[in-house]
Amino acid sequence: MSFSRVLIANRGEIARRIQRSCRKLGLESVAIFSEADRDAPFVAEADHAVCIGPAAAARSYLNIDAILEAARATGAGAIHPGYGFLSENAEFSARVEAAGLVFVGPSPQAISRMGSKIEAKAAAEAAGVPVLPGYRGADQSDDRLLKEAQALGVPFLVKASAGGGGRGMRLVTSLGAAGEAIAAARAEAKSVFGDPAVFLERYAPRARHVEVQVLGDANGYVLHLGDRDCSLQRNHQKLIEEAPAPDIPDALRSAMYDAAVRLARGIGYRSAGTVEYLYDPVRAEFYFLEMNTRLQVEHPVTEAVTGIDLVEWQLRIARGEALGFAQGDVSFDGHAIEVRLAAENPAENFRPETGTITLWAPPRTVRLDSGVEEGSVVGHHYDSMLAKLIVHAPDRAQAIRRTVEALDAFAVGGVGVNLAYQRALLTHPDFASLRHHTAALPEMFPGGWTAPVPDDQTRALAALALHLHLAPAPDTPWQSLGAWRVTSNAGRTGAACYWSDDDAPIRVAGQRARLEVILPDGTRIDVEDARLTAQRLTGRTRCRPFTRQGHVLRSGDRWQIYLSTPDGTMMVPLRTLEDQHLQRAFGAAGGADTLSAPMPGAVVEIRVTPGDRVSKGETLVVLEAMKLLQSLPAPVAGVVAEIYCGSGDTVAGGAPLVRIDPEDKI
Repeated sequence: MSFSRVLIANRGEIARRIQRSCRKLGLESVAIFSEADRDAPFVAEADHAVCIGPAAAARSYLNIDAILEAARATGAGAIHPGYGFLSENAEFSARVEAAGLVFVGPSPQAISRMGSKIEAKAAAEAAGVPVLPGYRGADQSDDRLLKEAQALGVPFLVKASAGGGGRGMRLVTSLGAAGEAIAAARAEAKSVFGDPAVFLERYAPRARHVEVQVLGDANGYVLHLGDRDCSLQRNHQKLIEEAPAPDIPDALRSAMYDAAVRLARGIGYRSAGTVEYLYDPVRAEFYFLEMNTRLQVEHPVTEAVTGIDLVEWQLRIARGEALGFAQGDVSFDGHAIEVRLAAENPAENFRPETGTITLWAPPRTVRLDSGVEEGSVVGHHYDSMLAKLIVHAPDRAQAIRRTVEALDAFAVGGVGVNLAYQRALLTHPDFASLRHHTAALPEMFPGGWTAPVPDDQTRALAALALHLHLAPAPDTPWQSLGAWRVTSNAGRTGAACYWSDDDAPIRVAGQRARLEVILPDGTRIDVEDARLTAQRLTGRTRCRPFTRQGHVLRSGDRWQIYLSTPDGTMMVPLRTLEDQHLQRAFGAAGGADTLSAPMPGAVVEIRVTPGDRVSKGETLVVLEAMKLLQSLPAPVAGVVAEIYCGSGDTVAGGAPLVRIDPEDKI
């Protein structure tokens, strides 16, 4: 079982994370990459790298033959699957072992058994782990499922047996809708997982999602490394994770630990794994959900509170080493929070964002597991998660505060990232007071979340930052005088104008020692000794000093100023006088009557043909980007004049898709 070179069958931040532990143990790493990831950081940082196919995951990161060939060609003795992709694929694990390689993870038998939610719940029951009432039988006929639904009562969930991540899942609140929900869940399960089997389970409203980290070696010794709370979720995808899970009675917490260890021991589990529960605070009960037979995205919070490197121990166990510590040796220190940073726009139904990262300025004082850096290209082929921010503090309140501070110090340009949304979750009173649960988002933001907008002071300071950027500090007294001396001696004040997206000008007048910012409504802000150095904007207003993080970038036909504010980092777009002239000369691209692709993607479906009459907002095209389907609406009402794409086409961001003759011009 000895090996010195590990192939990492994954990409992005988790590939870099595994590389770190490989270096720690003196192991060489092999990166596999698709053509789309050729210039990614995880490729450059590996000891060896092999291109295994085109961008499409099915032809690269899910191509078992290509991965095994890469391992053979590079002399890798082991394969670490990371998470996602093939990490819980029993066939992949079996083929790795059949090729004479070491799979860094549990046995194929354990993966297969826990991969079926029906079998996993049976194993949990056998180990004495509480499960939610429901139906998990082999009879999958409509009659039997509807009969069991009647007996179970609403609300209940229909769930795919082979599912995960919320796919193949439907909530039923009315028995009259049960048949339709079962059919929809079954169809999605068949499409996504290749297995149409479903089961029924009582729905526990306002429950929290709590999980226990286990670690087992090849000798059958299993222990736990505490618990995590992952209750803040969107569409069953976790957003924020923390360790330990707060406000759980000690006796119940111990019962969760014992049940998780019993289950792992009962199936002969080795490597790192996670037993997931629903915790009902009202009834003070917990129920088995599933077991993840892989490293979890949220594993860093457990590492933070235990000081144990989980990836290191995965590798050690795969080499045949026994756990070098006992349960009594595991101690827990403080509280940790992890925030997932994704390229998406939460204010627009979490629309995926793509493009080139022109600014990547993370805080330096906390852990960041990142798959990108400045200059990285974010495409539409893979999951939108870019990085994870991990913060450790003595207690939960301080952990929340430090995480917010870290988000406030984080600036990203070129691609939209959910920094402000995650900040809103962390600062919401429901999260602080533990009123949150797995379905809490509609309660926390009843009308949907709205992104904060820059206030007048922020817009003024953004204009000031751009002004200083375009007129840097002089090197000589002659440069410091410049044109200002003429206007000053003539009794006039030199000024420059900057325009925001609403075409309202912001004027900056005066000299560096004393500048005046005049907002469109006439409000004046006096600033003394203004400086923009090392991405910090400093000065004094009303004799009070201020300092803001400030990044100034050029993007297309405008400037983007990223400025830290009490509500987090905000971007203020501004144009100079030259930009205004150019925009007027050349006009805006595109037209209000044309539907364009908001991002690169693949055309899945075209729902109209030329000559069709459509309403404004009606779906014309379905686009797939970052594993999500985007329904693209008609920009205006009218008649479809031209269609510029076909089903299956790959289109660039901004590409015209459908042109409409507007109703008011027909």
